[in-house]
Amino acid sequence: MADVEKRPDTVRLQRISKAFWESAALMSAVELGVFTVLASGNNTIETAANAMGIEAINAERLLVALTAMDLVTRDGKTFSNAPDVDRFLVEGQPSYAGPWMLFGKPRWQGWGELTERLKTPVSEQRILGMYDETFTVERARTYHEATYSIGMGAARRFHKQVDLSARKKIMDLGGGSGCYCIVGAQKHPGLKGEVLDLAPVVEVTNEFLSQNGVTAQVTASVCNFTQDPLPTDADVAIMASNLPQYNREIIAGIVQRVFDALEPGGEFHLIGEMINPAGDGPLAPALWGLSEAVNHSTGLAHSTLDCIGYFENAGFVDVAEVEFIPDTLTRVTGYKPGA
Repeated sequence: MADVEKRPDTVRLQRISKAFWESAALMSAVELGVFTVLASGNNTIETAANAMGIEAINAERLLVALTAMDLVTRDGKTFSNAPDVDRFLVEGQPSYAGPWMLFGKPRWQGWGELTERLKTPVSEQRILGMYDETFTVERARTYHEATYSIGMGAARRFHKQVDLSARKKIMDLGGGSGCYCIVGAQKHPGLKGEVLDLAPVVEVTNEFLSQNGVTAQVTASVCNFTQDPLPTDADVAIMASNLPQYNREIIAGIVQRVFDALEPGGEFHLIGEMINPAGDGPLAPALWGLSEAVNHSTGLAHSTLDCIGYFENAGFVDVAEVEFIPDTLTRVTGYKPGA
């Protein structure tokens, strides 16, 4: 008898509809320090509960869920962290990324209102999305404390891939905590950097620059890089992880303004959440684009083809696309002729 095609069921749809349950479990685990507790040896339900200061029944509920999510493994009565969890979610580790896992939590209510926000007319959408008049220094500090750990990892990856030893100055557009300039300054003593961002952010940027001991090499300047003049003494430009915040017209304009400002022979690296030319994924960049609806922003997910086009139309040559973080970030690079 011929194989009968499996009849579709609702399993996949139910999993997606309840995905926020998994998000909540992970965020609570980070907030309660579950993974740090397990790494310290408090790895049974009772000892973990005591260390976290919660009832044993709730520790059991959470640990069972985390086990089912493959975040921890279970051997009888004891639990241990999965390798990626052990590296990134145990406090005290240099690679600790707990704040990044909680990055989306302030938007929780907004995502619950996605239907209403998708109905927002263009006339009520903001060019800078979440960066409205309520974006204070304190909000900037909270935001960039969350992005700093993951940003430093990305910056280290960038400087392993790209040799800037012969360059003299980076301008980092929307650089936030300044990670790309910080790592660049630490790796190349002669390399200068200038982080360009909004006024509330720049105050926080200076705190990170001071903490990392690079204030002699790196400065932070108040600049709305979508319209304000850009430095003309840089031979490297970087714009990382803020691509979906802006629409196509704005990004095309930014790329052109960078081209005009760079020194001849300079290079521009656009690192962002880009979808593929077919427009059907990857999922992470697509969701970053959708998140701009939550922020009442005009931004969206740009494709790699879009970004290459922005570069070529601006005049950049030797434009290339490089996978930066699989299924998440892509780097498009171009060079200004001359020199």
